[in-house]
Amino acid sequence: MTTNRREFLKIAGASALTLVAPAILCPAWAKENVITPSRALTAQRWGMAVDPSKCRADCTDCITACHAVHNVPNFGNPKDEIKWIWTEPFASVFPAEDHTYQGQSLQKLRMPVLCNHCTNPPCVRVCPTKATFQRPDGIVMMDYHRCIGCRLCMAACPYGARSMNYREPRPFIAKINPDFPTRTKGVVEKCNFCEERLVKGLLPACVEACKEKALVFGDMENTRSAIRRLIESRFNLRRRANLGTNPQIYYIL
Repeated sequence: MTTNRREFLKIAGASALTLVAPAILCPAWAKENVITPSRALTAQRWGMAVDPSKCRADCTDCITACHAVHNVPNFGNPKDEIKWIWTEPFASVFPAEDHTYQGQSLQKLRMPVLCNHCTNPPCVRVCPTKATFQRPDGIVMMDYHRCIGCRLCMAACPYGARSMNYREPRPFIAKINPDFPTRTKGVVEKCNFCEERLVKGLLPACVEACKEKALVFGDMENTRSAIRRLIESRFNLRRRANLGTNPQIYYIL
């Protein structure tokens, strides 16, 4: 088979384009921002410790930071509320630990609560479309495109950590963060341990925003990590651990 001059030029042009395309598609200024594995924060099993005694009264820094970064809408009423992290009184968080003679210091505590990223997450088991899934490092994720709004995950979660968008959320976002996707009506959402920040080498927004260092985030399998040293040295509780979900949020008390 012979190749004429026209066909030869087509082949040569296509070959040249494949060589220069990467440079065109990824300009010099963008190469500095390319995320490399060496920059990402990694762990065998991510977990968080919360010391509510360090929280300032009426402080909402962690909530504000989380909701701003993740485009969480504010509908202005409890019925439609979307929440990734919020606070509840001690008696609501640990009802089995509440009793008449409990100290006032515990009764007055407002505890930050969020998705527990359970080792054995019931939400993952019941999701019919696999919109909810678990990463090897333990983070329980949401694929918003797969979510059909059946709310089985909400029914299965024993912590009330999931919210349903019963209304179109975008008009109720004060300032949209272009680096994180907005959701649509009919989609469930929740805390994702800031996985999009971890890949950039950044700590979760709530941890970074907490001036009192009440939130500690790290690798539960690393015996030298700050979180392991903390939970091994201080008494702590986990929410409804008796259910077998093995939650990975530890409350230091």
